[in-house]
Amino acid sequence: MTDGFIDRLREALGQRSVLTGADIEPRYCHDLAGNSVAQPRAVVRPSTTEEVSAVLRLCHREKVPVTTQGGMTGVVGGALPNANEIVLSMELMNAVEEVDTSSGAAVVQAGAPLQKVQERVEQEGYMFPLDLGARGSCTIGGNISTNAGGNRVIRYGMARDLILGLEVVTADGTVLQGLRKYIKNNTGIDLKQLFIGSEGILGVVTRAALRIFPAPTERQVALCALPSFAQVISILEMARRHLGGELTAFEVMWNEYYRLTVERVKGVVGPLPIHHSFYALIEASGDDADRIHADLEKLIETSMRTNMILDATLSTSNASAATIWRVRESSLELSRTFPYAARIALDVSLAIERMDEYVKAIGVRIKAIDPCAFAIVFGHAGDGNLHISLHHEHTPDKREDLEKLAYQITSEFGGSISAEHGIGVEKLRYLKMSRTQEEIETMRMLKRALDPNNILNPGRIFRM
Repeated sequence: MTDGFIDRLREALGQRSVLTGADIEPRYCHDLAGNSVAQPRAVVRPSTTEEVSAVLRLCHREKVPVTTQGGMTGVVGGALPNANEIVLSMELMNAVEEVDTSSGAAVVQAGAPLQKVQERVEQEGYMFPLDLGARGSCTIGGNISTNAGGNRVIRYGMARDLILGLEVVTADGTVLQGLRKYIKNNTGIDLKQLFIGSEGILGVVTRAALRIFPAPTERQVALCALPSFAQVISILEMARRHLGGELTAFEVMWNEYYRLTVERVKGVVGPLPIHHSFYALIEASGDDADRIHADLEKLIETSMRTNMILDATLSTSNASAATIWRVRESSLELSRTFPYAARIALDVSLAIERMDEYVKAIGVRIKAIDPCAFAIVFGHAGDGNLHISLHHEHTPDKREDLEKLAYQITSEFGGSISAEHGIGVEKLRYLKMSRTQEEIETMRMLKRALDPNNILNPGRIFRM
């Protein structure tokens, strides 16, 4: 970085949009996982795509590394800057520019919080179905960069399936105008797919055209207690058959997660007793309230007659549905009731029929390192995604050994080490357990082509 670089940034964006020294608030230096780093050289807050382009042109020319930040809700360190980097915060580019119900599209800026987008679209009787617990603070740009999944993947797919078009600024400041509001576009390579899930290493997303859908008028949620994971699989298959396209979510909680959440998280009320082995949350939504209620009720009654389900409760209002979901969405609050230095968060995908065997293998094999270690498990079973929290309070110095073992077991089961959180820096060393060397080298080839000076989020996903 040459002398006067910060001054040139201020000339391009204005004095108030470039923060240095004491003006850099702590929120730019820590993320949702509790990780914290030293201050970056500067925090730049553009208000327009043109300003993003101007910043990246300067950084490209001076070879100054840039970390793009959204809502800082990541848990793999991908948005935490190094001391020599410039933070490119998208917080001022937070507008919902357009809701076009005729096209089924909403055009939003990358810094718009997910909940803000959801609420604006709901005003038109529509929904943006991407949904996750951090909805109030995570941003659309962050959702796109990590190909976020969340609670409704079983019906609507990942973020990748909900993006119609993107406006992206590449490392040298070039603006790619791909903001289109239609699905069919067979005009060569679909460039937007390069930037979805690539964690900001290939370009900075500035605006997005999102798919929106007519909002269902009815939502029913059931919580079921089951004796074994075999019954969880059976109920999932039955739900797919009997609810069809109305099945919105299918979540599973192992006993430890459900029990400890009810016992340790303030404000959480357990709708069912805490002694059962498994708990499945089933959500169905649509426009025919009577049919949805009847179909879900019939599914539960049939399963209880054959002892597939031991106990169940069905929502009777939005409030009771929220109470059921509150248990499932309290994972962050639960994790914070344990010492930070001795917990490891895993976000993995694997074949549903192998989940129970995988969880048992994790539980047994971590005890070879720490006999008192244990796992808390829940996940989006309907789409093969498990979240596992490993706790080793008596051996905080064994974190790396336990983490390596867990990802090794994931590899043995043919799973992915990241289902929806991304690789960032925390999982960088384990990428080879899920991707071949040829795949990783192809990623590097794309990085070299689009970011030859390696300024965009360097050291994330892989090293050059």
